[in-house]
Amino acid sequence: MRNLLNFLLKYNNIIVFLLLEGIALFWLTNGNEYHNSRLVRGMKGMTRGIEERMNNVRTYLSLREINSSLASENSLLRDRLDRFTRQEDLKFIPVDNPLFRQQFTYTSARVINNSANKQKNYFTLDKGRSQGLKTDMAVTSGDNVAGVIVGCSENFSIAISLLNIDFRLSARIKSSGYFGSLTWDGRNYRYAVLNEIPQHIALSKGDTIETTSYSAIFPEGIRIGTVSDFKKTGSDFYKITIELFTDFKKLQHVNVIGNMKRTEQLGLENQLQ
Repeated sequence: MRNLLNFLLKYNNIIVFLLLEGIALFWLTNGNEYHNSRLVRGMKGMTRGIEERMNNVRTYLSLREINSSLASENSLLRDRLDRFTRQEDLKFIPVDNPLFRQQFTYTSARVINNSANKQKNYFTLDKGRSQGLKTDMAVTSGDNVAGVIVGCSENFSIAISLLNIDFRLSARIKSSGYFGSLTWDGRNYRYAVLNEIPQHIALSKGDTIETTSYSAIFPEGIRIGTVSDFKKTGSDFYKITIELFTDFKKLQHVNVIGNMKRTEQLGLENQLQ
């Protein structure tokens, strides 16, 4: 009771002012149709504004769930697209054979741990063997290279990041088709290095660099980055600096790509080695 009295005494001027304002507003609107309609419209506008802000807050809070749903849907669509683009001529397929020759599977996953400031960086995914993941699967962020699965448990996976000095990837210049070896030098997380490109090749800043299919891990044509700088070295090859498309400090939702024909391809190739 004492606290209530202290509150009333402390803010009595404000309370009296608000009461008088309320009474004056009531008299004004009750006796004048014009002012009454203006007040109603004003209250409706204020209510709509509050509702819009509340909807914005609810939408923001649900973004994580929406992003996860979109990532799963995107992987499913990629999976279906790969089946349809590899459809065989139905006239030559026996009835006991599948109608489609699918090569790649796509699974969405979320990055739950990640590093980008070490010499050997890795990231952890929230899916593992129980969800169909296994080692030597490619990991992409959108349409861009992120890494390769190197270890799996039942429900989690570890991927070696492109930002790892031990990471090697066969990459090519999109415009010419010439390929080399992509590595990371352990310096800037936004740049990698492309080696083994002959110096007689025409090269320009801004040229797109993408994957080949030579490793049997990544599908060909997955984007890596663009040529930021290139220099002639003492050898017959360029040293090319690549600005990466993937921002590894913002890595959240990824796709894991499995090559269903990898074992067959490597088995045949190993017979000749």
